[in-house]
Amino acid sequence: MFWVMPFFLWLYVCLRLVWPLPIARPARAALMALLLLAAHYHLLLWRVFASPFAPEMPRALMILGSEAFACFVWLAALTLAMDAAWLTARLLRVRPSLRVHTAARALVAAAALALSAFSMVQALAVPDVRRVDVALRNLPAALEGATLVQLTDLHLSPMLNAHWAQQVVAKVNALSPDLVVITGDLIDGTPAQRAEEIRPLADLRARWGVVTILGNHEYYFGAQDWADTFRALGMRVLHNEHIVLGTPPAALVVAGLTDEAARRFDLPLPDAAQALDGAPPGVPVILLAHQPKQAANYAAPGVDWQLSGHTHGGMVRGLDKLVARANAGFVAGGYAVGEMLLYVSRGTGLWNGFSQRLGVPAEITLFTLHPAPDARNAFLAPEQP
Repeated sequence: MFWVMPFFLWLYVCLRLVWPLPIARPARAALMALLLLAAHYHLLLWRVFASPFAPEMPRALMILGSEAFACFVWLAALTLAMDAAWLTARLLRVRPSLRVHTAARALVAAAALALSAFSMVQALAVPDVRRVDVALRNLPAALEGATLVQLTDLHLSPMLNAHWAQQVVAKVNALSPDLVVITGDLIDGTPAQRAEEIRPLADLRARWGVVTILGNHEYYFGAQDWADTFRALGMRVLHNEHIVLGTPPAALVVAGLTDEAARRFDLPLPDAAQALDGAPPGVPVILLAHQPKQAANYAAPGVDWQLSGHTHGGMVRGLDKLVARANAGFVAGGYAVGEMLLYVSRGTGLWNGFSQRLGVPAEITLFTLHPAPDARNAFLAPEQP
């Protein structure tokens, strides 16, 4: 079905947009052939590189391929919108001229090119810092003003490469955080393939170090190999376990879960109870879980705050509503889940297969911690990037 749907969308675009164009048949045929390649970009990657997630190809070619696919998606969406407009006109007994029809098709094509190009530029940009104040119950006064940076979904690859990663690291280090957490999907590819792109992460600096968990993409390319690689870069990798930062009572518990993708590889599934086993009582608990959709289940064991990613914020304004449906209603920003807070980052990077951001900017998130005055966890007003 994943490969059939692009074909029918291609057929629809050709019949409704390309074929009626007043151009020579060879030109129309060439345009339809190009659209067929763009529509099946991921199938081509699968056939040539055995995976659409980590194609080993030059950055410029990867950007071109992703841009072509994105342009096709925008063409299909805008053609649907155009046909909806024609249907409305007919219901209102308005008969646009042939010249209006031709102009509308040209406008759809131009808009698709412009939107896909602009959204690609936004997707490839080094993200701004988003600042969020968090009030946690039981936070010791000694930790007032402590800072935590969340990175997630970097998807390092030839597209978001070592130079991009270096700029992200420089922005994080300039914040002088107490702790850096990375909530999964750091890469696309194997450790051997991504050795150059991942190396800059060894330069991340924080008083309490760098803590990470694995996302679904690490499982696709060898969870254990990636865990070992991250440790070699100086990160603390958590698999259904926790660490204590500081000395109780002036301490924080940071727990990390495995990912739901572990099921496909017969590896340990996320287990919050196991992760928190032995955690000191009365100490604020921060839980790292790549996917946010199980947040309601994790609120029960006494977690104060869950940090997640995975959704990329929906990537495009409007599409975020569909992404939220697939993630139990969580897509971006702060939520109250019972007494637990949930923050879902829009992601620091983006998967190379659909590198588009429109109205949903990426983020490097800087959290500043405060004691909750009324013993309730709460997000304070965030600063928009």
